[in-house]
Amino acid sequence: RIADFQEVLGEPTVALTKLRDLCFSGIPFDGGLRCLCWKILLNYLPLEKSLWSSLLKKQRDLYSQFLKEMIIQPGIAKANLGVSREDVTLEDHPLNPNPDSRWNTYFKDNEVLLQIDKDVRRLYPDMAFFQRPTDYPCLLILDPQNEFETLRKRVEQTTLKSQTVARNRSGVTNVRSSSPLKTTPNSLSEYEVLPNGCEAHWEVVERILFIYAKLNPGIAYVQGMNEIVGPLYYTFATDPNSEWKEHAEADTFFCFTNLMAEIRDNFIKSLDDSQCGITYKMEKVYSTLKEKDVELYLKLQEQNIKPQFFAFRWLTLLLSQEFLLPDVIRIWDSLFADDKRFDFLLLVCCAMLTLIRDQLLEGDFTLNMRLLQDYPISDVHLILKKAKELQDSK
Repeated sequence: RIADFQEVLGEPTVALTKLRDLCFSGIPFDGGLRCLCWKILLNYLPLEKSLWSSLLKKQRDLYSQFLKEMIIQPGIAKANLGVSREDVTLEDHPLNPNPDSRWNTYFKDNEVLLQIDKDVRRLYPDMAFFQRPTDYPCLLILDPQNEFETLRKRVEQTTLKSQTVARNRSGVTNVRSSSPLKTTPNSLSEYEVLPNGCEAHWEVVERILFIYAKLNPGIAYVQGMNEIVGPLYYTFATDPNSEWKEHAEADTFFCFTNLMAEIRDNFIKSLDDSQCGITYKMEKVYSTLKEKDVELYLKLQEQNIKPQFFAFRWLTLLLSQEFLLPDVIRIWDSLFADDKRFDFLLLVCCAMLTLIRDQLLEGDFTLNMRLLQDYPISDVHLILKKAKELQDSK
């Protein structure tokens, strides 16, 4: 299998159809194949290999520019406050109520930052990876000569209580607690802060999400995006090839941005009932189930088990909260390889339902809800095989 991948990736122009077919059945971790394939499947790397090095340089330089404009410069302005009085003019001082004021933006950003901070600190708490220091801390930001305010300092210094949770989509917020794999720490103090000059992987993820929120004010940050960026960053930050691994932050940012361009409608509440919104997709899971297994469909209908109760999380977070991280990554190989993009995800959801059909047909409402919110089968190969059977039986 590795030789098959190497052959396709060795051509001057990558044959996308062949690559999709190979990736659909799972990508080997060896030699950084998965990282490379994901970058191609998520339209970060073009099919023409000769363009790769110039494109990567351009994108990584652009990301450094984002860091300077959105984290470093506001941090310098804040550090200068009170030192150089000329920065504090009547037009732009912290109490200026004008919505265009730089300070007003700064305080708004802090609300978003606090929500991101709370979510990324608890990414995959069952794994030590996100708490560990990265081998490639961002030197632009961590240079000990720097006096400016970093995101870490901003969070420490901001005493705004994050009332922002209430504004988030009720779905993702209150659904979280039912996931078997997530344990929420009681307070942020349970995490050690790494010494100056080091940063944990979760801090890198925080920066990616903060910059995404700044560049996409229409959607900004919605709880659950941390669960989408986590597996991408983990995959790139564990790349066996150190030349790629060193740039995991920038590469993750652009792949995440491309992925969000395809699934962001799931996160936008005003689109819920439109054809591209999440409600339509949840209904599609049930209409597909009706085609494939009418008895099971009628049973769920009769018990008034709506797809919102479980499929909202499955679809919005691309199943990232239902399985352990290595299994999520394997599912994503197939999802990213799907040329119709996330049509295959609907079939995976149907497969998950049909694989526990006997239990669902016997269970009452309470039992069935527990099964669906804490999915009992952990063998993702079995689930993907069943989803493929459903696809082929169309």
